[in-house]
Amino acid sequence: MSTSYRIEKDSMGEIKVPSNALYSAQTQRAVENFHISGIRFSPEFIRAVALIKKACASANKELGLLDADLAHVIETACDEIAEGRHEGQFPLDIFQTGSGTSTNMNTNEVIATRANQLLAEQGNKEKKVHPNDHVNFGQSSNDVIPTAIRVAAACEATEKLIPALQTLHDAFMNKGKEYAHVVKTGRTHLMDAMPVTIEQEFGGYARQIALGIQRVESALPRLLELPQGGTAVGTGINTHADFGAKVAALLADYTGLAFREAENHFEAQATVDAPVDFSAQLKTVAIGMLKISNDLRWMNSGPNSGIGEIQLAALQPGSSIMPGKVNPVIEESTNMICAQVIGNDAAIGIAGINGNFELNVMLPVVAHNLLQSIRILANGAVNWAELSVNRITVREAVIKQMVSRNPILVTALNPIIGYDLAAKIAKKAFAEDRPLKDVALEMTNMTSEELDKALDPIKMTKGGFTD
Repeated sequence: MSTSYRIEKDSMGEIKVPSNALYSAQTQRAVENFHISGIRFSPEFIRAVALIKKACASANKELGLLDADLAHVIETACDEIAEGRHEGQFPLDIFQTGSGTSTNMNTNEVIATRANQLLAEQGNKEKKVHPNDHVNFGQSSNDVIPTAIRVAAACEATEKLIPALQTLHDAFMNKGKEYAHVVKTGRTHLMDAMPVTIEQEFGGYARQIALGIQRVESALPRLLELPQGGTAVGTGINTHADFGAKVAALLADYTGLAFREAENHFEAQATVDAPVDFSAQLKTVAIGMLKISNDLRWMNSGPNSGIGEIQLAALQPGSSIMPGKVNPVIEESTNMICAQVIGNDAAIGIAGINGNFELNVMLPVVAHNLLQSIRILANGAVNWAELSVNRITVREAVIKQMVSRNPILVTALNPIIGYDLAAKIAKKAFAEDRPLKDVALEMTNMTSEELDKALDPIKMTKGGFTD
């Protein structure tokens, strides 16, 4: 099926643009220049740019710098984009000009075209919206794109990631309480150690996630400082002195987040330190989730030849050749999510180094990687909680048998019989594959009742001495 075209002009001359496109010449040039990955900016990022453009139009209107009729149709067009109604009009690859100028102009052109359509529908033929003179008035790609990174990341973290991590936290807490009575073998160096309860172990996992939430929240305030108003190099050339503060206030009103104008526009535009900082917190969350996920995989291993302490939900066949095999697929998915977030953080860190003088020129890759990390961590946390953690079954009989044969329980006898004799008992019990109590009865003067009291696993989970 052939595509029809129209001719558009910009400062570089004429170019063919698809007839049904809302974008214009500058977008088309970028389409033709960047056949790289097929990866486009996420809807969350485009929504943020649209909200910024709306706030800019409203601020300029309030400052008496933009005709009210033009501002109104620009605002309406921005609302449509923010709602996702023109998603197909943003075709640009993220691997483009480092300032994101192509995507800024893509948005300007779509807004201008749609705004002019709205003017025509109103019968207003005298006025015309221009992508640069009106939609981009008082702005530069150099403050719009870094502002959009911060707005999108803060919104997604607040609306999606933090609630998702809270869901995961609650899942671990609830599962721990469900099996609070179960004492299992603790492990250090992957070797048997003193006993812990399921509640203690899962409570540790929950605390990791809770601290992850705190880390995300602690980095948010630095994302809330917005570069908008600095224009080309941070000086605010061609914009009103009150513009940045008004835009930040409007974005705060749109989102419910405490956005504010950057204290120093030169810092805010020359660096991506705030996104780098935020990404580092996401990496820490991912590392914590990866540790927990691997613990569950180990505990689920077997079911007969591994540890086999828990049973994860059987969600799908695990092998194309081995009938009956079931794998920990949600945990494996979680691990891959965490690996991607860690890799994304490395890319963002490298991007952060590529700031020169008054601008960082790797803004699109920062935007893509940061928002992808937030999105997959949020989706992965909820998926993990709902499809795996909430459905864990603890194999109590298996755990009880393993605890009874754990020679390390002899540690509780140290204050009574001394370290050296306790070590001999542990080695003999392990060598002969016998219960610790039976060997202790032979090698000490303690009675059966005394040993039952001293070797009670539940007492060992409470700290202190067991007598």
